[in-house]
Amino acid sequence: MTKDNSILDKAIRRVPDFPKPGILFYDITSIFTNPPAFQYCIEEFVKLYRPMAEKGEITAIAGAESRGFLFAAPLAEKLNLPLILVRKKGKLPGEVYRQSYDLEYGSAEIEIHKADVKVGEKVLLIDDLIATGGTLNASRKLFAMAGAEIVAIAGVIGLPELNFEKVLAPTPVTTLINFQGK
Repeated sequence: MTKDNSILDKAIRRVPDFPKPGILFYDITSIFTNPPAFQYCIEEFVKLYRPMAEKGEITAIAGAESRGFLFAAPLAEKLNLPLILVRKKGKLPGEVYRQSYDLEYGSAEIEIHKADVKVGEKVLLIDDLIATGGTLNASRKLFAMAGAEIVAIAGVIGLPELNFEKVLAPTPVTTLINFQGK
């Protein structure tokens, strides 16, 4: 996490009692209406991950549906790396790897195109907000099915009190800003 992330702190909208009473929702959509805040996110990710890309320690970027795409795409372009989309079930037309995972109430499935992932690929996985780590852990399993490895995970916002680092260990996780409690 970077030291002066006040631009993010100011840009992120807090919405109390959404989607249900007692939840404080951190809305990243306000970052996209604030070009300096969005630019800050991309620049920070470039600073963090360009050295790994230059050394071949990262060979692709993956974005988790859907807001993760918005951060992963410009980062992939700036690092000149392929972009792999992690989609919800049924959104990809080709042959896919599919992984189910548990949600608070029920389960979900995510997919990646088989043709998009090379065996031995070293992938940086990007999402907007990292809470419990469930989707990202399922994504990690998807890439393992394809013979690739998630070598690092990054998010704009982290909620460490929900123990995502434990769920995602031993993969290193970096967030640009963390929030605790309500």
